[in-house]
Amino acid sequence: MKLIGSLASPYVRKVRVVLAEKKLDYQFELEDVWAKDTTIDKLNPLGKVPSLVMEDGDVLIDSRVMVEYLDTLTPVCKLLPPNGRDRADVKCWEALADGILDAAITVRLERLHRPPEQQSEAWMARQMRKVQLGLASLSEKLGESPYCAGIHYSLADVAVGCTLAWLSFRFPEITWRDDHPNLARLLDKLSERQSFKDTVPR
Repeated sequence: MKLIGSLASPYVRKVRVVLAEKKLDYQFELEDVWAKDTTIDKLNPLGKVPSLVMEDGDVLIDSRVMVEYLDTLTPVCKLLPPNGRDRADVKCWEALADGILDAAITVRLERLHRPPEQQSEAWMARQMRKVQLGLASLSEKLGESPYCAGIHYSLADVAVGCTLAWLSFRFPEITWRDDHPNLARLLDKLSERQSFKDTVPR
């Protein structure tokens, strides 16, 4: 397998963490989708990373599709329950974490790629409200539990950890650690895992 992505993308990191936890071999190929010479659209018509090229040449797109597939390849470190409500719960954690990222990345792109006079403060404020409400929801759902879903490390923890770390990386002005100390404790614990140490965004 070959993973196409960047070192900064939290969606790429989520896949890299899962690949590491599952102890799966793969090649990692860097791609800057904003570069003029990018060829990402040959793999993904949406022009996004990550893209996962399979042994037969087929390509998986969307990190949520990738991690669900990767979890089926080996019983090592099962990250998703087999079925039912528990599986849906883990996927909801992932969807909420990814939704927070979607909103924050929208703001980052607005600031980076639109002239200041064309930027919409109202639109960015709307997106940042999603971030704040999403973080509050994660914190409330986590409570004092050591893990996001159930009593074991799961894809929920991977997704939430990647989201929190990316927010610290790109939005240090967001005081989520002070506002939600339980989320800070979770990220600190996750950051001790080798899979997280090896994939710190930069």
